[in-house]
Amino acid sequence: MSNATGTLLREWRTRRRFSQLELANLAEVSMKHLSYVETGRAKPSPEMILHLSRHLDIPLRQRNDILLAAGYAPRYRETPYDPANPDELNASVERVVNAYTHPAVAVDADWNLLTANAAASIFLVDVAHHLLTPPINVVRLSLHPEGLAPRVANYAEYAAHVISRVERIHANAPTPTLTRLLDDYGHLAGRGVDPGRGILLPLELETAVGCIRLFSTITTFGSPHDLTLAELAIETFFPTDPDRARRLTTLTGR
Repeated sequence: MSNATGTLLREWRTRRRFSQLELANLAEVSMKHLSYVETGRAKPSPEMILHLSRHLDIPLRQRNDILLAAGYAPRYRETPYDPANPDELNASVERVVNAYTHPAVAVDADWNLLTANAAASIFLVDVAHHLLTPPINVVRLSLHPEGLAPRVANYAEYAAHVISRVERIHANAPTPTLTRLLDDYGHLAGRGVDPGRGILLPLELETAVGCIRLFSTITTFGSPHDLTLAELAIETFFPTDPDRARRLTTLTGR
């Protein structure tokens, strides 16, 4: 009998650096039963798979994979993202993105662009057409020499910051796209980083009205039960000071 289910759970336990005893205590299951599940001697119920997955903080998509490996139906649906479709998911994302007057972009698990507000157009000036062909990958657009890179005054620092973020996401939930991004840009990790410089690393963007320094925040949705919503992140860019805020308003008209 195949033991794909137990293998997947063991891999996630190892990735989370739990011993069998630690996970058993945390999830309040017997270590003997957990061992049987991991070795294939016991087939876990879907409820047990989801119970262990919650304690291991396994992403929803990978929880579906484990359920399928055990012969069960996936528990979490995936709603296609379509801004033209006014369903609950799309309307919620559009409402959040467009609530900001500052640049805001919504991306999926691979950092492909789903939607953006009007102010985010400041990032598209002089970007090569091939980088704007869907799916538009925000990481590639930011770091590519024909993308945003020539306009980023602190490119070495900012690129290292972006790649370190991709590395963290990839470590938690690897995908082929994230692997390709690390293959292409992983050499930028750690370059030019000065940990003692300020409390935030800004994006220093050269524009028609001078250099604008922007810091960003990441927004996610709480308690999602849909794969698209669970993997979606909204990054919003704010000016670091009143002078940059005035410059940004001049550019965006907002």
